[in-house]
Amino acid sequence: METAELPDRGEIVLCTVREITPHGIYVDLDEYNNMNGFLHISEISTGWVRNIDRVAKVSQKMVLKVIRAERSRREVDLSLRQVTNEEKRNKLIEWKQKERAITIMGTVNKKLQIDDIQFRDISVRMEKEFGSLYEALEAGSKKGEKAFAALELPEAVAKEIVEVAREKISSPKYEVGAIVEVSSRASDGIQQIKDALEGAAAASTTAEIKVTYVGAPRYRLRVVADDYKQADKVMNSALEHIQEGVGKNGTFTSKREMSRKYGGMA
Repeated sequence: METAELPDRGEIVLCTVREITPHGIYVDLDEYNNMNGFLHISEISTGWVRNIDRVAKVSQKMVLKVIRAERSRREVDLSLRQVTNEEKRNKLIEWKQKERAITIMGTVNKKLQIDDIQFRDISVRMEKEFGSLYEALEAGSKKGEKAFAALELPEAVAKEIVEVAREKISSPKYEVGAIVEVSSRASDGIQQIKDALEGAAAASTTAEIKVTYVGAPRYRLRVVADDYKQADKVMNSALEHIQEGVGKNGTFTSKREMSRKYGGMA
């Protein structure tokens, strides 16, 4: 939902480029009623920016970080160089999900012809209960009408939301990863490690496990499952399998990587 309030310092925001000047880029903050924002050339990159026109084009979307927001100025200072790849990726996913949710709910309203005030109230209640409108639709796609039991929606409305959501939203996947370092002093150590890794890759029938070579003695494990708890449980089991596989003659360490959620859009 759009708001007229100022964004917080450090907040990641989605913007639309309005004007490009030799000193920086003026943008509109999409989620704050197109509030004016400015990206100074010094906040574009850690290095020297030779040609600012190559950074962005008018009407282009940009993911930026708020570094200063003053109510008296009604202008927000922004940074591109301080935005991590993970922050950018997550913000773009959030934006795409929001756009998809609006489209889905628009389809529902077109079919049912609900009063605008009542329809807005339904959308707000869904967002409040689930954290976002998209997460509410995702829950409806996965669990059906019972996902909205606490909201006490009219039966016809809940049924239509679920039907449209299932047409437009596929079940999401959750991925957890880890880097493992493994070695063995046994005479057949190489084969022992190979067997341990292959055994870990085949340790589950409920999740997908991938083992890839990073560079001796490091390997990457990726587990993909229908929910995070399942993926995390399978990962722990796979790591235990490797550690047990190399036994007392081997060494084993692991470092978990950032988990992620993907999919969810048909």
